[in-house]
Amino acid sequence: MIKKIAVADLLPGMYLHDLVADWMSHPFLRSRFLIHDQQTIDKIVASGIREAYIDSSRGIDVPDAPTAAQVSEQIEAEMKAAVVADMPIVKVSLAQEMVEARKIQGQASRVIREVMHDARLGLAMNMAEVEPLVEDITESIGRNQSALLSLLHLKTHDDYTFLHSVSVCALMITFCKSLKLDPATTREAGLGALLHDTGKMLVPDAILNKPGRFTDEEFEIMKRHPRDGYDILRTTSGIGQAPLDIVLHHHERMDGTGYPDRLPGAEISTLARMAAIVDVYDAITSDRCYHVGIPPAEALKKMWVWSKFDFDQTLMHAFISAIGIYPVGTLVRLESGRLAVVVELHTSEILKPSVRVFFSTKSNVHIPPELIDLSRKGVIDRIASHEDPAKWGVDPMHYLTSEVC
Repeated sequence: MIKKIAVADLLPGMYLHDLVADWMSHPFLRSRFLIHDQQTIDKIVASGIREAYIDSSRGIDVPDAPTAAQVSEQIEAEMKAAVVADMPIVKVSLAQEMVEARKIQGQASRVIREVMHDARLGLAMNMAEVEPLVEDITESIGRNQSALLSLLHLKTHDDYTFLHSVSVCALMITFCKSLKLDPATTREAGLGALLHDTGKMLVPDAILNKPGRFTDEEFEIMKRHPRDGYDILRTTSGIGQAPLDIVLHHHERMDGTGYPDRLPGAEISTLARMAAIVDVYDAITSDRCYHVGIPPAEALKKMWVWSKFDFDQTLMHAFISAIGIYPVGTLVRLESGRLAVVVELHTSEILKPSVRVFFSTKSNVHIPPELIDLSRKGVIDRIASHEDPAKWGVDPMHYLTSEVC
């Protein structure tokens, strides 16, 4: 049985099932293994991890520890109680904005590749292309945030480094708009988010593209990228202090375990705290050569737990409110047994989005796609759970708009 315990209660002989931590931060090549000695536990403690899951069927048990199922149920209840729906007004349909979003995606990939290439060669940043891109992303998010966000969720291994920066920018702008920050601040935040990983261009390709976890030495090299990015960009004309702060401090954590400066929460700016959230969210939901992305709804649950130590909890609540507990593009299973993809969020009903059903899990067959607004009076079906597309062998994007059905 899988159970959750405090790291302080770990003992040699326990079987570690998972560490309650961002997979990019913990120091182990694997997350599941038998703990043989106290040194392993000391290493977990030193990394700043506070909680872990153990498998009592494969090692020493903690009889009174809560099960993973009990913890998951509690997390979902907490999220639903704390998150307030405040979705923006959709100005154009998802299908309409998808046309523009695809253009922006292509433009953004080109611009970021050029910017990163210049950074690697030590050339000056071309702000004449970067700033209009931030404006285009902002305008697309303002028309219908779900189009660009869902499109940017799809990345190949080859373009991850570049489109991750664009995704973080789009998520950051969405976050700013949900908090009703002024246009100037939103622009600065978007610019910092777009350039947050500039320093990675100084990381050797063998480490940056390594198909596996880093060694301790490699991780130390990777951890230089916020400072390197800051040093590259601070000499660029037209970049203000806010974007530079985001670049330098997007890996800081509220409990002071982040890098490069190990700042305690009180010393981390609001925009850097926001950047930390959107950066991790996009990273853990994206496929990498050494990591299969997890569904957005599952990612938000994990980050909700991590926010006790890593993130600003108030901002974490706000971020979930901004993109929804079930973001557009999420695969869900309804109580009726049908699979559906979330296609639209509603301001007043965050748990009752519009979905497009397309598969019956009871009969195990595809059914004619049908759009259902779960918030409408008289609709009795509800979301039972989010699902992993890989489990069902489906591509939610195929059912996102009526044009592709």
